[in-house]
Amino acid sequence: MFRFLRVNMATKACVFEEIPQEYAGLGGRALTSTIVAREVPPTCTPLGPHNKLVFAPGLLGATNSPNSNRLSVGCKSPLTDGIKESNAGGQPGGHLAKLGILAIIVEDMAPEGEWWQLEIDKDSAKLVPSEVSGLNNFAAVEKLVEKFGKECSYITIGRAGEFKLTAASIACTDRELRPMRHAGRGGVGAVMGSKGLKAIVVNPANGANHPLEDEKAFREASKRFAKALTTHPICGTGLAEYGTAVLVNILHEAGGLPTANFTVGQFDGHEAVSGERLNALTKERGGEGSVAHGCMSGCIIRCSGLLADKKGKFQSKWPEYETLWAFGPHSGIDDLDAISHYDYMCDDIGVDTIDVGVAVGVAMAGGGIPYGDAKAVLRVMEEISEGTPLGRIIGCGTATTGRVFGVRRVPCVKGQSLPAYDPRAVKGVGVTYATTPMGADHTAGYAVATNILNSGGKLDPLSPKGQVELSRNLQIATASVDSVGLCLFTAFALLDNPDALAAVVDMLNAKFGWKLTGDDVVTLGQRVLSTEVDFNRRAGITIAADRLPDFFVDEKLPPHNTTFDIPEEELHTTFNWIEEKK
Repeated sequence: MFRFLRVNMATKACVFEEIPQEYAGLGGRALTSTIVAREVPPTCTPLGPHNKLVFAPGLLGATNSPNSNRLSVGCKSPLTDGIKESNAGGQPGGHLAKLGILAIIVEDMAPEGEWWQLEIDKDSAKLVPSEVSGLNNFAAVEKLVEKFGKECSYITIGRAGEFKLTAASIACTDRELRPMRHAGRGGVGAVMGSKGLKAIVVNPANGANHPLEDEKAFREASKRFAKALTTHPICGTGLAEYGTAVLVNILHEAGGLPTANFTVGQFDGHEAVSGERLNALTKERGGEGSVAHGCMSGCIIRCSGLLADKKGKFQSKWPEYETLWAFGPHSGIDDLDAISHYDYMCDDIGVDTIDVGVAVGVAMAGGGIPYGDAKAVLRVMEEISEGTPLGRIIGCGTATTGRVFGVRRVPCVKGQSLPAYDPRAVKGVGVTYATTPMGADHTAGYAVATNILNSGGKLDPLSPKGQVELSRNLQIATASVDSVGLCLFTAFALLDNPDALAAVVDMLNAKFGWKLTGDDVVTLGQRVLSTEVDFNRRAGITIAADRLPDFFVDEKLPPHNTTFDIPEEELHTTFNWIEEKK
């Protein structure tokens, strides 16, 4: 039977609760956003006692569905001052679902300077003084594993979270117990740090998958979904072979690879940091490197390869495309090993690779770091861990860095940095950046799929026509995918194979005894977005914030020499089922 675990950091009470009726049928993002919207005062201080931090596995967590063990983390964001859902892979999501925990709700704050860890097993949950405070993620997990063993999974913050830097992330361990799967965006790690919560230990022993209402129907639907994934060229082959870094060359050719702080759409050194080069280097070095690696149990897409160093020893996971871009083309660096090392350091210190990588490029534009200087960037990363003034500035992300260095061209929406797709060359994702309640976030409505990869149809990325409708539909679908607990990359199959969505609906019905249709998936996505928009409006974030910075509208991007030319009035129709108060 599913339940909530409510953890009060002030009183140290850990109480299992029955799920209130108003939360019935919700999981993942739908649940985190609904709890935050109902229980967190929208105008509260994000790093204060009234904010809450919510962890929720998806509706298909701890089942035999492929790629269904993602974990949603929700709160009021200290980066955007609005609602936040940040999403992570790794093992904890599936383990929490296996223990029947539909959500952990962390509330109030421990006294300043106290650090606690939450220890959860099948029959109990307790807060104890943490033995790993002051450590970064890899050292902290290593010490926790020595005490609790390899069967558990671990959720931790590094020193950036302890410093409460607003780009701090929350680390989840993967199958090899490496803290490399992060709820990265929005400063969720700072909120965990503000609570005085250093770590969560999840022991799944004796837990069990939720009983299925129709086991045979679920098994058949799961097989259909698995087939849809494995036979899709992106889900089944491309991501396993090249990781998300396959996009480097693709976006370069499309003229949408933001370079030198969004001043041009192509990078001369793109091949050196591409997915093709990453694949070749992994195979050349062998050793502890690996092509096609899954970050969590049940993953059949396997985009998370492992990169060895020149001696064949593990160096880092394959950097995501956005990480390669932020520390690479955006910052003028074409050294794959250097970027891989920054990625490892971000995972260890506990910061978002996007907001910190973009902050590095913005600092370069402001003269604070020499452009393209890999050694200078390494020193900056070390300073984040040390908590120096410069380290704290960069560790608080792009918006803060831009203000400190007096930079005009600061690529942020609602305080969160744009990821690796220039909205002047990929206009559908520009709509998503401008309008999602999350702040600039490509994953909220991945229009790159249709604009660039021709998945889910084909729409000219340079034309403003149809982009609002595309982003709207993808934001609705993504909100549902996040609520089910599926990996975002399943969306390619969901877009291109009608039976993939039907299989997901059939799995939900077989698990819970529901009678959902595809229309109900749309309704769920709209409900989630309506909840999130309403929270932001009550927090004081008006529709006027649903726009890109001026320079995207004013300045042409080479090589296509296009601007972002979708009128704000049209952007404001994205959530056209919500009646805005003018």
